[in-house]
Amino acid sequence: SKYVLLNAPNERIADIIKILPGMKSPTVLPLAIDGWSSIHTVLEKDKFWEIVDELKAVGAEGILVCPIEKMVL
Repeated sequence: SKYVLLNAPNERIADIIKILPGMKSPTVLPLAIDGWSSIHTVLEKDKFWEIVDELKAVGAEGILVCPIEKMVL
């Protein structure tokens, strides 16, 4: 699995959440700049490459993919 973070304009959050699977739900945090949020989720590595172009098409920017060392469910 990979930890994925991305920035998005607030008006596109619903579109992005429809694309992103999550363990329960993606986490959405406001950025310091008005009108933008950071969206965090955990994805299977191969799933990310299937949806990255779709995420970018709906406004996702600054996409960061990080390895997960350990995860407790």
